[in-house]
Amino acid sequence: MCGIVGYIGKKKAEPILINGLLRLEYRGYDSAGIATMEEDGIKTVKNKGRVACLLDIPEIDKLEGTVGIAHTRWATHGKPTDINSHPHLDNKKTTAVVHNGIIENYIELKEFLKNNGYEFLSQTDTEVIPNLINYYYEKENDKTENGFLRAISKTIKDLKGSFAIEVLNNDFKDKMFVIRKDSPLVIGKGEGENYISSDIPAILSFTRDFYLLEDYELAVLEKDNIEFYNLDLQKIEKTPKNITWDMSSAEKGDYDDFMLKEIYEQPKAIRETIGARITKNQKINLDELDFTKEYLESIDRIYIVACGTAMHAGLAVRKILEEFCKIQTEVDIASEFRYRNPLVTKNSLCIFVSQSGETADTIAALKLAKSKGAKTIAISNVIGSSITNEADYSLYTHAGPEIAVASTKAYTSQIVLLAILGIYFAETLGVVEKELEKIKEELLQVPSKIEDVLKDTSKIKVFAQKMIKEKNAFYVGRGIDSTVAMEGALKLKEISYIHSESYSAGELKHGAIALIENGVTVVGIMTDPDLKHKTISNLQEVITRGAKTFVVTNQDLENVTFDEVIRIDEISPYISPILSVVPLQLLAYYISKEKGLDVDKPRNLAKSVTVE
Repeated sequence: MCGIVGYIGKKKAEPILINGLLRLEYRGYDSAGIATMEEDGIKTVKNKGRVACLLDIPEIDKLEGTVGIAHTRWATHGKPTDINSHPHLDNKKTTAVVHNGIIENYIELKEFLKNNGYEFLSQTDTEVIPNLINYYYEKENDKTENGFLRAISKTIKDLKGSFAIEVLNNDFKDKMFVIRKDSPLVIGKGEGENYISSDIPAILSFTRDFYLLEDYELAVLEKDNIEFYNLDLQKIEKTPKNITWDMSSAEKGDYDDFMLKEIYEQPKAIRETIGARITKNQKINLDELDFTKEYLESIDRIYIVACGTAMHAGLAVRKILEEFCKIQTEVDIASEFRYRNPLVTKNSLCIFVSQSGETADTIAALKLAKSKGAKTIAISNVIGSSITNEADYSLYTHAGPEIAVASTKAYTSQIVLLAILGIYFAETLGVVEKELEKIKEELLQVPSKIEDVLKDTSKIKVFAQKMIKEKNAFYVGRGIDSTVAMEGALKLKEISYIHSESYSAGELKHGAIALIENGVTVVGIMTDPDLKHKTISNLQEVITRGAKTFVVTNQDLENVTFDEVIRIDEISPYISPILSVVPLQLLAYYISKEKGLDVDKPRNLAKSVTVE
């Protein structure tokens, strides 16, 4: 979740840019850089590492410009290196760009530019942007501001994906150009100065007046003027919004709670996590790993070890690993792993999942696996965390900060990354199946499908009102849906304090159905057409005993009546937990709100469990 800062005014830009980057550190990053407009043109200072490391580079003290852009990068295309850090320049070093987002068609744009004489220094998708702007600017043969704007407009029309972009050009030393689509970008209006940032908190100390850019809106900034255009370069009028939030409220934006904000951030978090790992008609790209077919064939067992929600993410992808890779896969609770003397050997591959990377039980389990000679992979949302420092290999979700104790976007991002890992294993093993290609295509579609769920949550809110006085609830599903039932039940008990249990639907009649009585809520999940009839049958059994039913499905229910049905889009059952969990997250959230509880900080719980 890259961060962007920009400044244009009368003051020296460098300290303002550094201050803004420090305020964006919470977003997570692996490198940082700034560019300022100096008398003799654009100068850049950047490096792999923390923002503070920029201050150790001697060249930064020479930056005196009052116009500048800055960036914290979390690698998606190319490893964290000085060269891959932003800002990026065109070949002629006349245009500088920082970019947050993903350019999905960068490979074809790169080939086009190479065929037109351009060379590339980095492995990033971003480097195509300044070069494409330069290509059109030269082709325009119009060195006026209008000519440069047309070059930017043509470039943006060529880009597929998401982006928030800041641009500097040597021909316009007192101007800055910004545009966005899908990635956040705000403009702070000051007196004789203006600011740019990925979000409001980073520059709230400088101004309270903000312009909020819509998709494909272009802004041209000077120190005492801002002009706005649409993509066809027609001028548009915008009114600044006065922000009266304190810093805590600013971080929440327009949301009442961090948890709700993070639920709605899931499409973006998933897009960022996918990044360049999936490209249409190409194999999975995981530069972080160097596994061979021979090594994967030598593995006799995969262990996925985690706690709580992260463990549920592991359960959700076990089917991909076993069915396509044909490797027996166990999902273990980290707090139990060490104490059962697991049969880990040098032929085992152990995957450890932790949002924070600091979960004590998971770290201890990782150390045990290494002591037995197993190869280890850490999956975390935090670069430089303990499990990533300890493991042989590290893969990162790009979910951004998750403040609410109850995990939402970290969970769905973990499933996405684990699914990508499973497909990578299968492709490395030489497995060729249409279903694998279908899963890859649908992973790219998941963000928009989640957005469809989030468009109208009214039915979930209404059902939540019916549950606020309940003491018990049951979540059921079969196959992969049973893993979602586990996560849904956990979300409810975490933040609403309603006792909730999950069951494989077929297990209800082996004891739990004795607890079903009039008015008890049973939540059912049905996304697998092969198991639909069985699950419907199980739910009919609880209905006859007086249960209320809340069903999340994308299946034809064949005229069976439930109290509430939440429809989700069709999706491969292999990855359906990413989508089917969203209504359950919302249900738990709305129940907690109806009860007047602290959604973000439930009693007795901590975000990162750093003790055993």
